[in-house]
Amino acid sequence: MDDGDLQRQPANHVPLSPISFLLRAARIYPGRVAVIHGQRRLTYAQMAERSRRLASALRRAGIGPGDVVAIMAPNTPEMLEAHYGVPMTGAVLLTLNIRLDAAAIGFILRHAGAKLLLVDREFTRTARGAVPEGMTVVDIADSEAPDGETLGATEYEAFLAGGDPAEPVRMPEDEWEAISLSYTSGTTGNPKGVVAHHRGAYLNAAANALAFNLTPRSVYLWTLPMFHCNGWTYTWAVTLQGGTHVCLRRVEPGAIFAAIAAHGVTHMCAAPVVLTMLIHAPEAVRRPLPGPVAIATGGAAPPSPVIAGMEAMGFDVTHLYGLTECYGPATICLPQPGLEAMPLAERAGFMARQGVNHPMLEEAAVLDPASMAPVPADGRTLGEVMLRGNTVMKGYLRNPEANQAAFAGGWFHTGDLGVMHPDGYIEVKDRAKDIVISGGENISTLEVEEVLYAHPAIMEAAVVAAPDPKWGEVPHAFVTPRPGAEPPTEAEVIAWCRARLAHFKCPKRVSFGPLPKTSTGKIQKFELRGRLQGV
Repeated sequence: MDDGDLQRQPANHVPLSPISFLLRAARIYPGRVAVIHGQRRLTYAQMAERSRRLASALRRAGIGPGDVVAIMAPNTPEMLEAHYGVPMTGAVLLTLNIRLDAAAIGFILRHAGAKLLLVDREFTRTARGAVPEGMTVVDIADSEAPDGETLGATEYEAFLAGGDPAEPVRMPEDEWEAISLSYTSGTTGNPKGVVAHHRGAYLNAAANALAFNLTPRSVYLWTLPMFHCNGWTYTWAVTLQGGTHVCLRRVEPGAIFAAIAAHGVTHMCAAPVVLTMLIHAPEAVRRPLPGPVAIATGGAAPPSPVIAGMEAMGFDVTHLYGLTECYGPATICLPQPGLEAMPLAERAGFMARQGVNHPMLEEAAVLDPASMAPVPADGRTLGEVMLRGNTVMKGYLRNPEANQAAFAGGWFHTGDLGVMHPDGYIEVKDRAKDIVISGGENISTLEVEEVLYAHPAIMEAAVVAAPDPKWGEVPHAFVTPRPGAEPPTEAEVIAWCRARLAHFKCPKRVSFGPLPKTSTGKIQKFELRGRLQGV
């Protein structure tokens, strides 16, 4: 067929961007409640107006295409608005992890070259020690939290009032333009900036809506932090379907049960620690669910007691796997016919798998990293989990060496080791990067080890993941005291770390003694993990 005279034009080609989801929802469902936060209610018309005001105010503050705008806030309406208002200017949204310390936040802001910071007043004290000189700061005062310190010269509502919602929205000229920037610890002390594009955000949000069965009647509870790779793109997916966002500032069992009962929540996502939290919640805060609640979880696979406990309360658990580098979910453990009839132990074994590629991801495979050939689908042969498709990041910001390694051979290398089962389902067996995932947070063991090595009485140190009934896993430190020095106590080592790291990164336990090594002197972390698991 000769179609050389058929050209791409505005009538038949529009760059994909999730900005369009809000514009569509406001047009089709203007009066529908889009956001619930405590006593606040915003319709889709109001959410769109506020987002457009934010975009206008940012332009008037000197923000333009390619500029980075950071936000440090929990799951609030302002965080949602930033996911639309910032990209409406062509700027790049940087969502900051509210659990990080000032040193980490400061590094991220400087590395990203952020020009403006929106900060919830609960976190202004941390931000004060992190903001580079000359950065514009806008304070967010949330009625659901005690008012904190003032850091910026402008308050968020006053900032919005200075914007004009009638100003035209800037849609991307190229869907490859960056929409967001997220920082992940990786395996080094300094985090890497993951650059996401409009196309990937659009497609992954659409995939979430499809895979999680979101509809205009869906009520989504924000227990997953929106700062985690844009809330796995559910910040956009729920809006795509015209569902209702229920914001939750603090993830506590009582607040979760109350929100589900009050608002008829149908969907939520959470780290495994939240599932455990709900199962072991005091009877005084529990409430019967008004209907089935679909809950998606990622990170450590949910063990059978957790699955059983959640099902007994009326939750339907879905296991996902992904990384910040692939917009959150990359694989999903889709149920097969007959799964519900399996005994719990057998069913839990199946649900522990990371599954098959997410709807808009082109391919997920387990490959031999040396030959780049697929490993046998026998459920036993280890390989590296690799991904390719439109929902993989643009790359790491200003880090060519990391990008070369990440994209070698035409695939994104996750660094996770897994097997391929005969039915085509992937199961992750180990983390090649030695990352500890605690309560959904990535912790670099090398970063913790660097702090331990700085202790004057420690000669060697290694940190591995230890199983934990609440957090899924936590850092456990193995240290060898320096000869001739007074050996530190476990409490002293933990205190040393807490003075130098964000508290969630610190070891919860410390073991003392010689470290197992290979003939070349490399510490054998697999043996240390085995000690903690009784193998």
